Amino acid sequence: MSSLKGRVALVSGGARGIGAATARALAKEGASVVITDVIDGSEVAKEIGGAFLKHDVTVEADWADAVAFAKTQFGGLDILVNNAGVFWVAPLLQTDLERFRRMQAVNVDGVFLGMKHAVPAIAERAHQWEGGGAIINLSSVAGLKGSPGVVAYNASKGAVRLMTKSIALEVAPLKIRVNSVHPGVIDTLMGGQVITEFAGGGGVNDPDVSRSNVAAMHPLGRLGKPTEIADAIVFLASDKSAFITGMEMVVDGGMTQR
Repeated sequence: MSSLKGRVALVSGGARGIGAATARALAKEGASVVITDVIDGSEVAKEIGGAFLKHDVTVEADWADAVAFAKTQFGGLDILVNNAGVFWVAPLLQTDLERFRRMQAVNVDGVFLGMKHAVPAIAERAHQWEGGGAIINLSSVAGLKGSPGVVAYNASKGAVRLMTKSIALEVAPLKIRVNSVHPGVIDTLMGGQVITEFAGGGGVNDPDVSRSNVAAMHPLGRLGKPTEIADAIVFLASDKSAFITGMEMVVDGGMTQR
């Protein structure tokens, strides 16, 4: 299967975890993939025949460079996956303004800047595909419901959810679709961080938090796999989702249904 043959995708935060799984899945479907990250993603890029660019999503000039890099390497841009993000736990009274703003800078500003700089490039080629161009923004179950100790993260992921809906309406006439994906706890480095920080490392001491307890928070009884989020992203990037925009795709093992 090569449902994305001929298309060019950019995946921010693509060096590991969900980002790397997504880059691999997009490449498997025939897309040419640019991986960007603040850490080295060259090995993943080499593995999939893609290209890597070091990129800080909070820096606007870096976004301009990333889009230009995609055009130089592969001739254009058709798919943007705004995956880069950070997470930590801290109760309200232990969350200082500087750290709160840092969370928003990566998780919110990074998504905003990505869309701002990618939309013109995606619009140039969107008419070639039945489903047009596609932007997929990584939110979270934390963008759908609140939890104690994650005020900064809840704020950032809720913002991603509503930015997605706003821009979906704005760019629909350009034949660009914009959707958000909302994972539960995924078996990645960040997923491990969720467990560790809720167990006390982030200031929210809960002796009942463990990997098995977090897994049990999902009705399906386990943590999610990075490939399961990647599969959802590939669907939203492809023509199979040609009539879907402004949607929240929740991939959480039923977590938000409790």
